[in-house]
Amino acid sequence: MKTYFQRLGRSIMLPVSILPVASLLVGVANWFAAKNESAFTIFLSTAGMAILGALPILFAVGIAVGMSKDKSGAAGLSGLVGYLVVTKLLSPESVSALTGKVLANVDPAFAKIENVFVGIVCGLIAAELYNRFSQVQLPTALAFFSGKRLIPILTAAAALVVAGILFIIWPVSYAALVSFGEAISKMGALGAGIYGFGNKMLIPTGLHHALNSVFWFDVIGIDDIGNFLSGTGVKGVTGMYQAGYFPIMMFGLPAAGLAIYKNARPERKKVTASLMLAAGFATFFTGVTEPMEFAFMFVAPSLYLVHAVLTGISMFIAASLHWTAGFAFSAGLVDYVLSLANPIANHPLMLILLGLVMGTIYFFVFDFMIRKFNLKTHGRGDEELEDDNSTVDSKDNKYTKLAEKIYTAIGEKNNIISIDNCITRLRLELEDTGLVDQESIKKLGVPGVKLIDKHSFQVIIGTDVQFVADEVTRLFQSKDGASNKAVKSERIVESVVTVKEGILDLYAPCTGELKSLSEVKDDIFSQKMLGDGFAVEPSSQEITSPISGEVRSVFPTKHALTILADNGAEVLVHMGIDTVELSGEPFEIKVSEGSRVSKGSILAKVDFKKIALENKLTDVIVVITNKEQIKGFQIDKTKAVLKNETIGFVQL
Repeated sequence: MKTYFQRLGRSIMLPVSILPVASLLVGVANWFAAKNESAFTIFLSTAGMAILGALPILFAVGIAVGMSKDKSGAAGLSGLVGYLVVTKLLSPESVSALTGKVLANVDPAFAKIENVFVGIVCGLIAAELYNRFSQVQLPTALAFFSGKRLIPILTAAAALVVAGILFIIWPVSYAALVSFGEAISKMGALGAGIYGFGNKMLIPTGLHHALNSVFWFDVIGIDDIGNFLSGTGVKGVTGMYQAGYFPIMMFGLPAAGLAIYKNARPERKKVTASLMLAAGFATFFTGVTEPMEFAFMFVAPSLYLVHAVLTGISMFIAASLHWTAGFAFSAGLVDYVLSLANPIANHPLMLILLGLVMGTIYFFVFDFMIRKFNLKTHGRGDEELEDDNSTVDSKDNKYTKLAEKIYTAIGEKNNIISIDNCITRLRLELEDTGLVDQESIKKLGVPGVKLIDKHSFQVIIGTDVQFVADEVTRLFQSKDGASNKAVKSERIVESVVTVKEGILDLYAPCTGELKSLSEVKDDIFSQKMLGDGFAVEPSSQEITSPISGEVRSVFPTKHALTILADNGAEVLVHMGIDTVELSGEPFEIKVSEGSRVSKGSILAKVDFKKIALENKLTDVIVVITNKEQIKGFQIDKTKAVLKNETIGFVQL
C-alpha cells in the first residue's frame, strides 16, 4: 500500500508541475487589473484560468498515464474518457433530464461535480484497467478493439458504475459538509480554525469547495469574500474566514519547501531546489498552493496533517485577534497588497508578523519530522537527482550508447521482465539481479546503482532518465535486441530459451505421453486450424511454460492462456478438451496477464481427475497461433516425455 501511494505521489507531479506557470499568469493579471483592467490582463488571466480550471482533467489524464505500467498515452486517453462520462452524466442538466426535475430544483451538489477527486478516481480506474487488460485479444470479429483500444471502452463502462454510485453519495456528502459548515460558523474564532483545518483535509478529495461555499459565498448569509470586497460588514469580523490563510500561503508553505530542500540529499538538491522554488513562488505570490501541497500530500501524509493543523491554528489566531484581510483570487502577495487599501481590513500588517511566526514553525516542524521519521519527501526518495554525469561523450547519441551498455550489463532480453522509470531512476524488473554486471554500469559514470532484491534493480541516471529508458525499451522490443547466447554467470543458471536465427525450442508443459495434433480428438486442433504444435496426455498436475516470454492473456475460465515468446511466436497453452464448460473449477492459475515467464515457470496446477470425472479429455495442447509466420515445425521426441524436456522446435 505504501508503494502504491508513493507511485500515486509521483504520478500527481505530472499535472502539478504545470500549475506554477498558470498561477503566475493569473497573479500577474490580477496585479495589473487592480490598476487598470485591459485586454492584456484579460488575456493573461484567461490563459492561466484555462489551466487552473481544467485541474480535474489534468489529474484524470496525468494519474492514468503515471500509474499505467508503461506510462501509456492510451491510459491517459481512457482517464479522460472516464472523467467526461462521469461529469457529463452528473452535470445539473443531465440530472435534471434523468430525474425529471426542473433545473433550478436539482441538488446544488451536482454543480460541483467537476472536481479533483473525480479526476483522481477516473485516472486510477483507467490505469488499473489498462494494467490488467491492455494485452487482451478478442475474437477475430472484434479484433480491432483488442489490446489498448479496449481500455477506453472498459473505462467508459466503469465510469457508468462510478456515476451511479456518486449519484447517490455525492449529494449526501455535499449536504453533510454544508451542515457542518453551518454548525461551525456559530463558533466564532474557534469555528474559523476548525474551518481552516477542514478545508485543508478536504483538498485531496475536492470536497473543500462545498465547505468554502458556506463561508465565502452567500449560502447561509456569511458571504465573507463578497462583503469584504464591497467594503460592507463588520470591521475586524468580515474577512475572518480568509485572513488566516495569508500567513500560511505567503510564509508557511514556502518555509515548508525550504525544509524539504534542506533535507534533500546533496546530489539531489539541484532538482529539489528548482521544484520547491517554483512551488514556493506560486503559493507566495499568487496563493496557488497545489504545487506545494501535492508535492508532499501523498508521499508524506503526516506532514500534510501537520499542515492542516497549522492552517487551523493560523485561522484561529487571526480571527481571535481580529486581524482581517481578504482576497478576490487567493491569499497570496497580490491579493494581500490589494486588500491593504480596503477600509474594512483590520490591522492587516499584523498578518505579516503572524506569517513570520508560522513560517518559522513550519520550517522547524517539517525539518524535524523529515529527519526523525525519515520521510521520503522530494530529494530523499526516488524522485529527483541532478543532471546525468555520464562519461559518454557524444552529445547526439549519448543516450543510445549509454542504454546499449546498460542493456548488455543487465543480461539483455533474456534477463529483462519490465522496464520503467521515475524522474531520475531507471527501474528494472529482472529474472535474476545476480546476473547484472554492476561494476560495468558503475564505470559508465552514472551517479549510482541500487540492488533492491532478487528481481528489482535500479540505475540512477538523472533528470534525463526518460531518454535512456526509451532507448533500453527500444532495444528490448526490437528483434535485434534478442540475445543469441545463454546468459552467463558465475553461478549455475538455466538458459531460459534458445532463440537464434528464428529458431524457438518448445518444451513439454508436463510429464506424460506425447501426441501429435492429429491425434487430438477435437477438429479445431487436429486440423491445425489455430496453428501447429503438439499435445501431451498428462500424468502430473503441474503445468509449466513451454517457452520464455510474456503472458498475454489468461482466459476467464482459466482453461487456457497465451504467451508471446521473445522472438514473436504466439503460443497457446490449452488444458483439456471442452474444459471451458467447467467454469474454471479444476484450474489454479499461478500467473497473471503481463507476467514474465521462463521455460519451466509454473503456469497452473490442474485437477485432471476432476476433469476426467466430468467426462472431458485431459490433453494439454501447445499451439503456435501465428501460423502464417511459421516456416517449419518439427517434433524430435516421441512417446513419453518429462516436464521441461525438449519436444521440438519451430522456425519463424
